[in-house]
Amino acid sequence: MKILKVGDKAKAACETCQAFTGITYQLRDVPFSDGSGLTKNILAGVCDVCGAVTVIPHQSTPAICSTLERQRKAVESRLPAHMLDILNLVSVEVGGNAALVPQIVKFYLHALSNQTLSPVGLGHYLSTDLASGKAEKRLSLKGRYVAADIEVLKQLTSLPSSTDVVKSVVLKINDDILVQHKEESIRYLSNLVAAAA
Repeated sequence: MKILKVGDKAKAACETCQAFTGITYQLRDVPFSDGSGLTKNILAGVCDVCGAVTVIPHQSTPAICSTLERQRKAVESRLPAHMLDILNLVSVEVGGNAALVPQIVKFYLHALSNQTLSPVGLGHYLSTDLASGKAEKRLSLKGRYVAADIEVLKQLTSLPSSTDVVKSVVLKINDDILVQHKEESIRYLSNLVAAAA
């Protein structure tokens, strides 16, 4: 692999100019394409005509990965053991295994927070018998949107803590998949499992 330096020159396709142009490697703050953040002060190929970043050299990849990893804030919840059993059963029901449990919970958190699935009544699950029990197991959810989705759900439902939100979501998943066998929810999760397998 060739290591590039600030000031090195090359040619590259510039999307802004719609042409091959000369580029100069410079240190730049480069935003992620989805607008979720940026990586600061990395080496990037900058178009000599318009000033747009046209290429990111391979040597800048570790800095980008480090920024992404910092964004993937883990949310830890302590739950009764039977709640993880529920999630394992749901995963098997939709064609997955225990390794896909976090993805299923993250899917529901996101769908409820953006109201693709209705969050109305989510808090009532905490008054059910399944909501009780000693919190002996840990569920770790890591992803770029997990913390934000939980905060949105706290506002939408007036649930006081992240753990209460996660418990309610687990019990909604149980209700949708194992109790009511909602076709649409099963189809969503089956597609998720197929994509992640």
